[in-house]
Parts: sequence; structure tokens; C-alpha cells
Amino acid sequence: MASLLAPRTLKRGLQIFALISAVGLAVLLVVTGAWAATLDAFGRVRLGWLVVALLLASSDWIGGGIRIWLLTRHVHRRTPFWGMVVAGGMTAWGAYITPAQAGGGPTMVLTMKRYGVPIPEAMTSALMSFFTTVIFFAIAGPLAVVFGAGRSLAAHGIPLINVSLYAVFKTSAATFGVIGAVMILALGFPRTTAGLFHSVIGWLERHRGERMAKRVEGLRAGVDRMHTCTLAYLRTPSGLLQMLLGVVTSGLAHANRLVAGYVAMRALGLHADFVDVLILQTTISFLLYFAPTPGGAGAAEALSAALMSVYVPSALLPAYTIIWRFTVSYATVLFGTFLFYRMLHGRLDEAAGEDAALETA
Repeated sequence: MASLLAPRTLKRGLQIFALISAVGLAVLLVVTGAWAATLDAFGRVRLGWLVVALLLASSDWIGGGIRIWLLTRHVHRRTPFWGMVVAGGMTAWGAYITPAQAGGGPTMVLTMKRYGVPIPEAMTSALMSFFTTVIFFAIAGPLAVVFGAGRSLAAHGIPLINVSLYAVFKTSAATFGVIGAVMILALGFPRTTAGLFHSVIGWLERHRGERMAKRVEGLRAGVDRMHTCTLAYLRTPSGLLQMLLGVVTSGLAHANRLVAGYVAMRALGLHADFVDVLILQTTISFLLYFAPTPGGAGAAEALSAALMSVYVPSALLPAYTIIWRFTVSYATVLFGTFLFYRMLHGRLDEAAGEDAALETA
């Protein structure tokens, strides 16, 4: 099976992302019949809020980079800040163009390796980044509800299936809570988890032939190093502090996903309660996190239109969706594609070698 990081695979992911996104927007335009209204909306759009949207789109890079830098420097002191900013953006880029965000972690590790972070440390940082994301969403949503935010969601439902937005939110938040509990259990017993990985490696050596045995031999040292790094996070006060900072900075890393809806509405001259829209955007983020299409293409356009129709008139839904998707993913996909091919220009063989290293370390 082709590597997720093979240039041909990533190119195919880009094509699928672009095609499904275009089809999704076209379907939305046909369903709403808002062709003229969409053009008129962009003619009257508030440019100041478009600038805010562009700045917000950079949170994939700046916010994600700050989080990766804070987490990684705990186990690798010579971690370059701007290199991790690139890693943050490329992580989002890799996630957006692969199904279920499967390419985000490998792309993060590859980019960190390019900037001098050893693979075991990079893989541990990738794991901790995902863990802090899960914890952030598992805490942020229920906490907002406890303080009374989003109470109006219970009064609105999704057309056709007669389910309240509040019920959808609670279900998606519970899903992240379960994932967080499983990860806490795994990280709480790092020696057992490392032993499980060693057992898998041993099985591969015994059942997949000499070639596979040689290929996975280097994994043992990598697993041991990852075990040491994990203990450095979980068994020291400074490590726990870094984890806390990782959870806090997850808000920066995901700011575009959480605030883009409100910014897109303001760009079109629409008004709504900020916290209610924030809760709704959090729900959309929950539901799209493991979407099967690259970047949730198609599903994102349909889901956003269905949920945000509570606040956005149907005539403005296409314009809203375009601004929202640009802020959430289109901007990062465009800039990330340029940067990716610039990074790999004339060095595809080297990239292929690094892909192999990722698979064997």
C-alpha cells in the first residue's frame, strides 16, 4: 500500500479534496438557488472581517507551531521555533488532504525531522499533541454548557431528522470524552503500552519473514526512547506543566475552526450570540474530526449548511460556507501545497527515504 506521504498519494488527496469541495459548493448553490445572492453578498462583504478571517486561518501555523514547540522542547531542547511553526501548518495540511486526518501525524513527524528533531521525540510529540487536542475538546465543550452557554441550541433542531442541536453537541462531546479516557488509560501505564508495542514487533519478526524482521529491528530502540519521553511528560512536574500548556494552546491551534463561523457571519453583516455560534462550531469540529473524505470535503459543506441555517439565511449560506471553509481549511491547503512542493523540489528521492524511515521508526 502506498505511503500516505508519497507525493503521488498526496497529489491524489489534493485532487479529491478540491473536486468534492467544488461539488459540495455547487450542490449548495443549486439547492438554495442563491446564485445572484451569493455574488451580491461578496460585492457587499466587509473587507475588515475578511482580513480577520485571513489572520485567523494562520492559527494552523502559528497556534499549532506554538503548541508543538512547547511540547517538543521538553524532550528535545534544541527544537527550533519557526521549524515547529512550519510543522504546525504542514500537520494541518496533511490532515486536510487525507481521509480521517490520517496524514496529519506522519506529516508532522516528517517536517519535525527536517528541522532536526529525532523521530522518537517527534512521534512522542505528535502523540501528545493529539492527546492535548482530545483533552481540550473534552473539557471545553462541557465546561461551556455548565456555564449556561449554548442554551438556545436546545430550541433548534436539524431539519428532517428532528434532533436538537444540543443533543448532537452532547453526543459528539461524549465521543471525545471516551477517546480521552482511553488515551489517559494508555498513557497512565506507559510500561504496559510499551510492552504491547514490543509484543507486536516480536510477532512481526516471527510471522513476516526475515526481511520484515530486519525492517522492524530498529523499532525496538525507538519504542524504548518513546517510553522514556512519555515518562518525562507524565512523571515530572515540568512535564505535566508542558501538558497543561499543550491543552491551553490547543485553543490557539484550533482557533480557526472555533471562531471561523462567527467571523464569516460578521463578514456578511450577520449578527448572533458569539458563544452560541462558538458552541455550534465546536459541534461541527467534533463531527468532522474523523470524516472519511479528505478534509471532510462534502461533509463539511453539507453539515455546516444544515447546522448554521439556524443563524444564516438560505440565500447567504453559499457565501457563508465559502468564507468559512477558506478560513478553516482552504487557506492552509493552498499555502501548504505551495510550501510542500517547494520543500520537496528536486528532492523526491530524499523524501521517499524519509517516508521509509517513518515507517521503520
